[in-house]
Amino acid sequence: METVAGRSPLSLSFSGSGFLSLYQIGAVKALHDLAPDVLMLAPKVCGASAGSLVAAAVVFKMDLDELKKIILDAAIKARKTIFGPFYPTFNLLTILRNALLNVLPENAHQVATGRLNVALTRLSDGKTILVSDFKSKEEVMQTLICSCFVPLYCGLVPPMFRGVRYIDGALTNFQPLFGLKSMLTISPFTGEIDICPRDCPVSHLCFQIYNTSFQLSVQNLCRVSYALFPPPVVVLNNFYCEGYKDAVLYLIANGKVHRCPPYPTAGKCFTEPKCSKEDHEK
Repeated sequence: METVAGRSPLSLSFSGSGFLSLYQIGAVKALHDLAPDVLMLAPKVCGASAGSLVAAAVVFKMDLDELKKIILDAAIKARKTIFGPFYPTFNLLTILRNALLNVLPENAHQVATGRLNVALTRLSDGKTILVSDFKSKEEVMQTLICSCFVPLYCGLVPPMFRGVRYIDGALTNFQPLFGLKSMLTISPFTGEIDICPRDCPVSHLCFQIYNTSFQLSVQNLCRVSYALFPPPVVVLNNFYCEGYKDAVLYLIANGKVHRCPPYPTAGKCFTEPKCSKEDHEK
C-alpha cells in the first residue's frame, strides 16, 4: 500500500473512527505542515463514518483546529452524564448538522463532486454505496450525516439521502477503497494500514473485516471503546498527537520528509494547544 516519492499522486482513505477521528486530524495536520502536496494533489479523498468528516476537511480545506474543537466539544458533552452518548439530551446528529452548516462553503457540492467519496450503507439491503456526486450543499451535508449514523447509538430512525435511508458507512466499508496501491490509508486502529498506531505484533492476529485490516490486541479493542465512548480530553489530545507523529514517520519512510521535527516530550504535541485544568478533568 505504501508508495514512495516520485510516483503518481495518492488518493486518501479515512476509516471509520468515531471520536478517534482526532487521530486522523492529527495525521492530516502533519501532512499539511510537512507535505501539503499529498493533500492538494490527491485525486480522490474517501471516508467512512467520522472518517468522512476528516475527508471533507481535506477537500474543503477546513480549519483543522476548528474541526478538532468541534469533536472535542462533542466528546465533552457526551461525557457529562453516566449514560454518555445514550443520554436523551445528547444528539450527535444535531451537533454534526449545526457544525456542517457553519463550516461548509455554499458551493460545497461543486467542490466535492468527483473528489470527495463518502461511504454509506443502504438500510434496505445492507449494500455499500460510495457517493461522489452532489447537487447541493444540503446533499453534501446529508451524505456525511448518513455516513455517521450508527443505529441505536445515534437514534432509531436513519436519515435519508435522495429519498433512501442509509446508515453508517463503516458497517460495510470501514476503509473505503482499501487495498488499492494508489491509496494512502489512515486509521486510528492498528492493522495493515499506511498511517496507524503501531502495536507490538508478537502473537497478535491481524485479519481483514468490513474492507479493512484490524489487528486483534488489547490496545486496539480499547481504541474501539474510545471511538464510541470518548475518554477524557487529555487522552483524545494524545491521540491527535499520535496521529501527527505517525504521519511524520510515514513521510520519512517514503522519502517525502528528510528531517524529522523534534519529537514532543512529556506527552506534549508539536502544535498541541494548551488545555485548561477543567478540560483535562472532563
